Amino acid sequence: MGLRMMNKALLAACVLIAGLVSPLAAQDRVTLGWGRLFNNDAIGDGHDRWRTGSYTVSQLRGESWSGVMPEQPGAILEFRFRGETIAPVDLLAIDPNDRRYVGALSLGVHTHFGWQGNEISLGGDLVVTGPQTGIGSFQGWIHRRLGLAEPKVLDDQIGNGIYPTLVGEIGRTLHFGTQTTLHPFVEARAGAETLVRVGGDLVFGEFGQGDLMLRDPTTGQRYRGVAGVHDNGFSLVLGADVAQVFSSVFLPVGEAVTPSDTRARARAGVQWQGSRASGFYGVTYLGPEFNEQKEGQFIGSLNVNFSF
Repeated sequence: MGLRMMNKALLAACVLIAGLVSPLAAQDRVTLGWGRLFNNDAIGDGHDRWRTGSYTVSQLRGESWSGVMPEQPGAILEFRFRGETIAPVDLLAIDPNDRRYVGALSLGVHTHFGWQGNEISLGGDLVVTGPQTGIGSFQGWIHRRLGLAEPKVLDDQIGNGIYPTLVGEIGRTLHFGTQTTLHPFVEARAGAETLVRVGGDLVFGEFGQGDLMLRDPTTGQRYRGVAGVHDNGFSLVLGADVAQVFSSVFLPVGEAVTPSDTRARARAGVQWQGSRASGFYGVTYLGPEFNEQKEGQFIGSLNVNFSF
C-alpha cells in the first residue's frame, strides 16, 4: 500500500508541475548553467564491473539565478541526458551467479524550487534499455579497435524497454558557521528503479553555498548545475545514504540472482575552486545490489569546469 501511495504522490506532483510550467514556457528563459558528472570504476577501484560507468549532462534554464531557490515550481527547469553501463565481472563468459549486462540511456525534465525552507527537486525521465541504446555495440566496437576480445555477455543483456521514471527529492541545508553545512534529504523513485532513500551530505567549505546542486543517481554525489559566487579554495564533501528497494528492471525478479532489499552508499570528495576553473573528484562506495554479489565497489567521479 505504501508503494502505491508513493507512486500516486510522485505522479500528482509531476502533473502539478506540468500545469505550472506551461504558462512559464512563454516567458524569456536563458541558460543558467550546465551540470556534468563522469563516473567510472577505472578512477575508483580499477575494476571493470557492476556499476562500471556513467555520464550525465544537464542544461539549467530559467529567467535568472539569485543564489536562492525560486518558490515557484517550473521557474527553473533542468533538461537531463544520461548514459550508463552496468556489467558483470567477466565480459567474456556468462556467469549465472552474476548480474546481466545493462546499457541504459535516459532523457528527462526536472524542476528545482524552494518550499518552507526546504529544497525540492521533482521530475521525470524516460529510461531506455537494451541493444536499441547502442551502448553494448559501441563497447564491442571499442574492443575490436583495441584488439581486445569482444564481450560475450552482450547476447544476454537486459532487453529493449522504455520505462517512464518519476523522481522526487526533498532536502534542507543546515548551516554551522560560514564554512560548514549539513544537507539531510529524502528521495523517492518510481519506474526503472523503485525505491525510497534517506541520507545526508556534509560539506566543509563553500561548495554548494549559493549554487543550484544536482544529485547523481548512481553515486549520490552532488555537483553544481548553476554556480554561485565563491572565493578560491578547497572544500571537503562527505555523504552517506541507505535505500529500501522495491523493484529494478536492471535486476529482474525470478532470475538467477536475487536483488537486495536495501542498498547503502558512502562517499567523499574534494572540490577545488579557482578564479577561472573548478574541479571535483570524489569516490563512492556502493554496497552490494544483489545477494550473490560478494562485495561492494568503489566508483570515482569527476567534474571539471572552465570559465572564459
